[in-house]
Amino acid sequence: RKLPFVPEGKTDRLKRCMDIFEMQVAGLKKRMSAAGNKLVIGVSGGLDSTLALLVCVRAASEMNLPASNVHGITLPCFGTSSRTYKNAVELMRVLGISQKEINIKDACTLHCKDIGHEMDNFNVTYENIQARERTQVLMDYACKIGGFVVGTGDLSELALGWCTYNADHMSMYGVNAGVPKTLVRHIVQYVADTCGQPVLRDVLVDILDTPVSPELLPSATDGTIAQQTEKLVGPYELHDFYLYYVLRFGFGPAKIYHLALAAFAGRYEPEVLLAWLRNFYRRFFAQQFKRSCLPDGPKVGSVTLSPRADWRMPSDACNALWLKELDEIEAK
Repeated sequence: RKLPFVPEGKTDRLKRCMDIFEMQVAGLKKRMSAAGNKLVIGVSGGLDSTLALLVCVRAASEMNLPASNVHGITLPCFGTSSRTYKNAVELMRVLGISQKEINIKDACTLHCKDIGHEMDNFNVTYENIQARERTQVLMDYACKIGGFVVGTGDLSELALGWCTYNADHMSMYGVNAGVPKTLVRHIVQYVADTCGQPVLRDVLVDILDTPVSPELLPSATDGTIAQQTEKLVGPYELHDFYLYYVLRFGFGPAKIYHLALAAFAGRYEPEVLLAWLRNFYRRFFAQQFKRSCLPDGPKVGSVTLSPRADWRMPSDACNALWLKELDEIEAK
């Protein structure tokens, strides 16, 4: 199956989405009972922050707390697109949470100046400055109001290390940490279809239609998003496929590659599958150091990358044997 994390039948898929959403809510409620009932979350207008925000609002409701106990903060900067910004603002308005906007352009510009980084050098440093500034603001604001930061990163991003260390990588509780990207999309769709609020549904549908992006590089002149994640790290449907068979069954590269050939026949050429599988292993091993110090989060499925639950892996593990197996496949 192309999407092993997502049930094929509509009934089973809806039940899985409902169950996972409720587990996310239950986990957050438990943390709130220990850490306080004011939640702070960065709202970008993307899929992951949308799901995390929906979980926050539901948790507050089930604890008989006002939606205003959820503090959503938009943090626009150099790469923020008009579409995601508009959706973030509208989503917070419809949900009735406390809204705040903190533009971080000046802070990031000053930081670039402080460390001698040229503003036209759009490298990883340029991107990480923005990501870390956002996390600092969220953490400090949470401290100010006596709340805690709810993280938004998902399981697929953790597998690939597609997060900035001590930035979006960090929070006080990560509600999406056990949910792969292919399933995030279906859970948001589930909420859209069952919320009974046409305005909320419209916003969620537009968010679902927006390309996945970290939005850390300036938008194009026509306002379109410059960075599209799947063009950089590969299709999430492939990475989630690889991740499932690595974690759930412990299969090696050769077996996973042959399973992918069968599952994605006619959709991807063999060399494309092999290239992204190589990229998966390269990133999966190299980025373990980020997973070794993850914040807490609920386990909602059969696999997790939490260092306190199912996954034990040294940060300096070597991927040579796995890449050698891929070299042998490529040589045939």
